[in-house]
Amino acid sequence: MKDIKVFTSDLDKVIDSYVAMGMTTYGVALDRLYPLINRFEAQRKLQDKKFYKRLQRDIIEGCIMPPLTIAFVDKDGKDLENVDDIEKFVNDNIDKGYILDGMQRLNTLKSASKSEGFDKDRVAYLNLIVAENQDKLLYRMITLNNGQKPMTPRHQIEILTAEMFDFSGLENISVQTEKERAKKTIRGAFNLGDISRGYLAFLTNNVNNENNKIIDEKMDEILVSRVLDSRDSSGDLKFQDVLSLIDALSLDNAAKKWFKINNNLIGFCVGVKESYDTLDNLRASDFVESLDLFEEAFDAINASKVNLGKYRRQLSCEFVRNYTELSGLDEDDLTEYFVEFTS
Repeated sequence: MKDIKVFTSDLDKVIDSYVAMGMTTYGVALDRLYPLINRFEAQRKLQDKKFYKRLQRDIIEGCIMPPLTIAFVDKDGKDLENVDDIEKFVNDNIDKGYILDGMQRLNTLKSASKSEGFDKDRVAYLNLIVAENQDKLLYRMITLNNGQKPMTPRHQIEILTAEMFDFSGLENISVQTEKERAKKTIRGAFNLGDISRGYLAFLTNNVNNENNKIIDEKMDEILVSRVLDSRDSSGDLKFQDVLSLIDALSLDNAAKKWFKINNNLIGFCVGVKESYDTLDNLRASDFVESLDLFEEAFDAINASKVNLGKYRRQLSCEFVRNYTELSGLDEDDLTEYFVEFTS
């Protein structure tokens, strides 16, 4: 049996080289491809293993690893016009290949292989390039790794929010993008950016995803870590369910006005994970009554001594998370609870 199976190919007219797609196994990738890691001097150095520890865990649990890109230099590469020719060439010349993209993943795969539960027979997908010279490979590597600046996690989540969720079925609230607002503002509409921040809070299970004291690149790493760390924490609850609940409670304009304060919305989107069933069976008018209690207790906080935005996110989350208990307190008891919670 051949180590690498090729199932399609075509000519990349930009680098004048054949590009194919194929597959192998994790076992073959470790035996035949992992030793190639240091062959291409232009490649990046390995990043901190800590950054890839979650991929390592996912590999063990059975994820499909993103494709590796393996490249070859051969002056007669343009003669490999069909799949069978490329497949034979690749298998005969694996030891002469370069890891053009995926060095970090191979290194992570190596670490994962030492763990119990690793399945060496899992499929690893490959992109294969056969170029006439190394310069063409370098060009392709630059476009792979250093082309257009990647979107930040926040930008990705905002796009996902716009594309994945159905706002048309909401009866009491509407959502607009900045571009839509510029054309025509719908009175009382939620800003998509605010909804996406709520979604980010929901994904990370954290209300504090904005911090201008931390440089953007580091904050992006932290956000990715939070998303990955909390992937199992939300159970069966989906953000579309949260949106529908917000819509239902916004039947009362006072609740809608409360949700339009973004820090309240963020806190709600995290806290509701623990109290969804309770709130889903609540009348909007009863929810508004409890919000009056929340605001009375919140107003007791000395605004000159604290970051009110941060406190509003944290306390709205805590109030919603423990809704049954806290909504039953009187103003003094809830104020005391808030003071102790934030001390």
